Amino acid sequence: MSRTLVVVFTAALVLGLHALPRAQRGGNARPNPEPVEVVQLRPNFYMIGGAGGNIAVQTGSNGTLVVDTGTAEAAPRALAAIQEAITEPISLIINTSPDPEHVGGNAVMAKAGRLLFEGVPGETTAIFAHEKVLLRMSAPLGEKSLFPDATWPTDTFVQARKDLFFNKEGVQIITVPAGHSDAASIVFFRASDIVVAGKLLDATRFPMIDLARGGSMQGEIEGLNRVIDLALRPIPFVNEGGGTYVIPGRGRVYDKVDVVEYRDMMVVIRDVVADMIKRGMTVEQVKAAAPAKAFETQYGSKTGPWTTDDFIGAVYQSVKAGK
Repeated sequence: MSRTLVVVFTAALVLGLHALPRAQRGGNARPNPEPVEVVQLRPNFYMIGGAGGNIAVQTGSNGTLVVDTGTAEAAPRALAAIQEAITEPISLIINTSPDPEHVGGNAVMAKAGRLLFEGVPGETTAIFAHEKVLLRMSAPLGEKSLFPDATWPTDTFVQARKDLFFNKEGVQIITVPAGHSDAASIVFFRASDIVVAGKLLDATRFPMIDLARGGSMQGEIEGLNRVIDLALRPIPFVNEGGGTYVIPGRGRVYDKVDVVEYRDMMVVIRDVVADMIKRGMTVEQVKAAAPAKAFETQYGSKTGPWTTDDFIGAVYQSVKAGK
């Protein structure tokens, strides 16, 4: 496949006026897998769609930096698409969460890359992530991990923000406490003016709030507020397009207005559910009342791993617990 066919330059696609192909549900192999698409956002920055979860790619003289790696099943196709679009080898990988659609391709991407510094011991490309990502991907003593060792992060941090400088721009990995889970981060590319939102934002469905792993409704909203604070609109030249691009965990590229609308949706649903709880309604009664009905056409689902009922149930439990 030629680079012309792989790389999509149209602004309409970038801004979401033309959606990417329907994303795969994490890790489930299909007889006819969806094609991987590459969208060029900046001269040196791309988004890979169709790999289970979105992959962000920044490239330059230091090599190629990849944020999230899609599912294990889609990894070979995603790697081939990256190598078709760019020439610099992968030198650094960042994971925003420990979910299979974000870390499944780690081993394939790392093995195909190069060491950032020659002569440093090690066999594969470095994988950066918050320490909790490693803890979630590994297993307690005596238990078996769901992830092969080769997919685990090789470099971790514990602070709220990890700063890097790569390809002549500042890159900040910012933790989002209690958003999707307690192990989620966003990545801000300062010069490229791009925010990779990871699991915090899903353009194809209601966000997955993993209560069992420390996620919460309020943490989700606060995380979206953080993305909004980082994003800029192209004022005063709004009609010319541009501004900050926000790459969600799945689906089309967002801008600041899109994220504000997504955040406002979450606030409305939270407040409606909170009112229903005050009136003594049970979780089944709240689900039956359909507090997210106005948004179901765009984000709802009756089937799959994360349905509208799953989302409302998580919102109910989170709000009731004061989180």
